[in-house]
Amino acid sequence: MKNALKFYKDFPKEGIVFVDIIPLMQDKKIFAQLIDSISANLTAPNVVAPEARGFLFTAPLLLQDPAVENIIPVRKSGKLPFSEGDLCDVEIEKEYGSDHLFYRLSDIAAGKAEGDTIYLSIIDDVLATGGTAEGIAKSMESQTIVKDGKEYKIKVKEFIFLVELDFLNGAQRLEAIAPVKSLIHL
Repeated sequence: MKNALKFYKDFPKEGIVFVDIIPLMQDKKIFAQLIDSISANLTAPNVVAPEARGFLFTAPLLLQDPAVENIIPVRKSGKLPFSEGDLCDVEIEKEYGSDHLFYRLSDIAAGKAEGDTIYLSIIDDVLATGGTAEGIAKSMESQTIVKDGKEYKIKVKEFIFLVELDFLNGAQRLEAIAPVKSLIHL
């Protein structure tokens, strides 16, 4: 899988080497290996998928992994229709600056609970500084879900990344929340 990656110097801005994960989807064998690897590392029935590449690698899990019950999309502004009180705004710190992402409490509530907890795995393409995953995890864990008259807390069980840029130490930032599992280290 590592050999399939492409790299672009000075994209999206000077000084950044962009890791292109799209080639992982351009070969059936590599993509199958990738989905198998994600599935092997996954322990929660509810999967959080940050826009947009997270969708590409989590949706196949619904078909392949019988333990996966629910995908929770996390999107940019204006991309999720919502009812009053359902939408949550997450301010994230990325390596290029701050941004906002959104998720719906109803998407979490649609998931499977174990006891009084809804367990989540956050799956994304590249772990750089960890700001996106940290912001999502902290926001979600601060919520309480009411489902069928019962309250549920939310707990992130793990973070799974296709690629981790080790030199940025993003995993250290996230380990205080949950274990970090990266398939490729650069």
